[in-house]
Amino acid sequence: MKPIFLLLLSVLSFTIQASEIQKPQRIISLAPHTTELAYAAGLGEKLIAASDYSDYPPQALALERVANYRGIKLERILALKPDLILAWKGGNPPREMAKLEQLGIQIFYSHPTSLAAIADSLEALGQFAEEPSVARQAADDFRHTLTQLEQANRHKSAVRYFYQLGSSPLMSMSGNSWPSQVFSICGGENIFADSPVAYPQVSKEQVIVRQPEAMFAAFGSAGPDPQVFSLWQSWREQIPAMKRQQLYQVEVDWLNRPTPRALLAAKTICKQLDEVRQRETE
Repeated sequence: MKPIFLLLLSVLSFTIQASEIQKPQRIISLAPHTTELAYAAGLGEKLIAASDYSDYPPQALALERVANYRGIKLERILALKPDLILAWKGGNPPREMAKLEQLGIQIFYSHPTSLAAIADSLEALGQFAEEPSVARQAADDFRHTLTQLEQANRHKSAVRYFYQLGSSPLMSMSGNSWPSQVFSICGGENIFADSPVAYPQVSKEQVIVRQPEAMFAAFGSAGPDPQVFSLWQSWREQIPAMKRQQLYQVEVDWLNRPTPRALLAAKTICKQLDEVRQRETE
């Protein structure tokens, strides 16, 4: 029995060692949201390069840039010899990604399409970490906060809103597009939810006819833009949101990136929609 036991112990030890060896040590992220997810999942020390606009957390700013809106730097990526690449499904060029896969580089594709999927992505990334418990804890914390928000806003009255995405051309989003669901958790009712296009180009007349009670836009590092809703001044009396000055701006990275910070956007929006509801009762 003793030789068999020692043999089994040896096999088990080899299996554990092999599992540890298979953990990636050189990771490249090709999208800002995958960079943010990687840090949240405990993979930050393994990141060696990232895409442009990978600016959170602050230590991501020190990473070499190997991708931008024009594409990826294929030759540089290969020179860095990554053993794992984090990619944005639908956001990174498929032809170049296929080349990387053909060369045997492991690719983890991320495309969370719901708030709940953010937690799932964290757990999935945890498999590559030396301490998967970090990712599991981050996922658990996210789900707990998400559940609290859902319960707190479940029975609140709907508030019709317009999300202004650009002004020339004037665009918005459909009900199935990110970040529409961030608004939905707070009881927001998208006036263009029925659009067959993910990010439709809309007219001022369409917005006026649909009578939004609140208007939203996103702001970047320069801070809120006091002129972002100025194009509606001529219709101040025709649009409830303008008439009551229920005009709001949310930090763009919180709102547009499917990462744990999406809950910060949700908390902000929920508070803003509560303000609209309160004014309706006055």
